[in-house]
Amino acid sequence: MSKFAEPMSRLIDELKKLPGVGTKSAQRLAFHILRASDEDAEALAAAVRDVKASLRLCSVCNNITDVDPCVYCTSATRNQRLVCVVEEPTNISSIEKTKHFNGVYHVLHGSISPLHGIGPDQLRIANLVARVDAGNVDEVIVATNPTVEGEATATYLSHQLKRAGVKVTRIAMGIPVGSDIEYTDEITMLKAMEGRREL
Repeated sequence: MSKFAEPMSRLIDELKKLPGVGTKSAQRLAFHILRASDEDAEALAAAVRDVKASLRLCSVCNNITDVDPCVYCTSATRNQRLVCVVEEPTNISSIEKTKHFNGVYHVLHGSISPLHGIGPDQLRIANLVARVDAGNVDEVIVATNPTVEGEATATYLSHQLKRAGVKVTRIAMGIPVGSDIEYTDEITMLKAMEGRREL
């Protein structure tokens, strides 16, 4: 392997820590940064510093924000009594793209995964339970991923929240639009049959 100058090696090593970035991609990015103008390189460095300095978690919903509470939690046009629970902040944009959900969010920052040592105490569930216990929520939509961990998290949340008398629903799962039933696995087909609705 080629030996790079120490600053270039250090940059490559740091870039490899990013998700989905291997050695080759890190090298390409590092050389791109090296070839960039001083202004562009400084703008990138400043953006990284600004993200770390300015962003924090919303004290209500745990979304990443630069104002606290976040824009969803303070919006007068959103239904504050309808809470959609997601695993990660990135899940919010998928729901927002539909332009049909007008409630607010709660971000868990993960899912229950005993194999990885993640239990309910490692997730941001306590302030969700506190929101529900305060009587400010009519319905909680659990929109965790359709994985074993997501299902375990959904089941746990359902048990915790139903004790407070709130309505708990789960997003529908099943066969994606535009796909062929012939290629559907048994779990997806089971979820599609369970989630069927009257026409």
